[in-house]
Amino acid sequence: MLKILHFADAHIDIAAHGRRDPATGLPVRVLDFLKALDQIVDTAVEQKVDLVIFAGDAYKDRTPVPTFQREFGKRIIRLSDAGIPTVLLVGNHDLSPATGRAHALQEFDTLQVPHVYVISKPCFWKPEDLEGLPLQLIGLPWVSRSSLMAALQLEGENVGQIYAEVEARLSELVQRWLQEIDSSLPVILTAHASVQGAKYGGERSVMLGNDLVLPGGLVRDPRLDYVALGHIHKAQNLNEDSYPPVIYPGSIERVDFGEVEDQKYFVLANIEKGNTTVEWCKLEGRRFLDRRVTIDSPENTLEQMIAGLPAREALRDAIVRLTVSFPRMWESSLDEKGIRQYVEGAFEFHLVRRPQMDVRIRLPNDQSISTKNHLELLEIYWHTLNLETNEMEDLQKSAGEIISEARNI
Repeated sequence: MLKILHFADAHIDIAAHGRRDPATGLPVRVLDFLKALDQIVDTAVEQKVDLVIFAGDAYKDRTPVPTFQREFGKRIIRLSDAGIPTVLLVGNHDLSPATGRAHALQEFDTLQVPHVYVISKPCFWKPEDLEGLPLQLIGLPWVSRSSLMAALQLEGENVGQIYAEVEARLSELVQRWLQEIDSSLPVILTAHASVQGAKYGGERSVMLGNDLVLPGGLVRDPRLDYVALGHIHKAQNLNEDSYPPVIYPGSIERVDFGEVEDQKYFVLANIEKGNTTVEWCKLEGRRFLDRRVTIDSPENTLEQMIAGLPAREALRDAIVRLTVSFPRMWESSLDEKGIRQYVEGAFEFHLVRRPQMDVRIRLPNDQSISTKNHLELLEIYWHTLNLETNEMEDLQKSAGEIISEARNI
């Protein structure tokens, strides 16, 4: 039996803003991510696991600040010093969209760090490729659209056709490798990708329209003994109560309020041919609290806002967002100073104002609805909701991607 540790989506610098730690000079939120990473590495060393699989996305993009590279590197070197074989899968945030450019994990490959193995292209590894471990591993890293088009010699085809072709070829490749396996040894598939049927977390809007989606049947093949996935931030087993376990451990720390309800994990798996078992290990992380209040009277607005929040002690060191809806005419009655004093123990506090008013957008006399396209009508609709400018821009961009994708189907 082999014990492996599987984690993904570290994104250690995705929240590199806000207050800094005076001792290290690092943003406190970055330290939150590094604390989670330390817990993962500590567990790997203490449990003396046979293999660590990181299923992609070390940073927020492929050009991390050297300070953050240093901090991520320190943790990986601890695994190397402990003699633990460690597989680093290249994710979409680690990869440049330009063909031929270095990825964010390149230094581990270039410097040939002992016991650290980087997967930057599809591969099938046997025991001799993994320090003699009695294990077979199929690796599918993220591949950029431009690289896909170059490798497959595709030109002038829409995104849907490109991804359909790639999905077919990857499935064919994996099936061919599965026919070559030693049936006496366990097989792990690790991939940084979306899989059909997965539930997305708050990062879905960022990736909308840019995902290569693997067929569910590909990862649920009974010849596999464990599937170690990355890319989707919501922890889940896509093959619950069946074999093999198909695991997204999720991101190691909450990235934003889209993940406010998500428990964070890494996974310990006991790998045995036909009999793999999984242990979900909690990562506590910093608490996020998201509350909404509707003001129903211009009197005592502070008390109404406080009523929507937990006790002060429960707010301590949390990242808190309070969304307040109210008739626009009462805006001057909001006691913002008072509510900020109430939540002063929070790590961060975001007060979101939602002034409401009856709005009817009238088109100029020389225009009609029939003269507007879908995006133009949506832009008018966003204004009736009194949204912030950046929210309207994000919604408009996402709507444009959905409409464009639909037209190409």
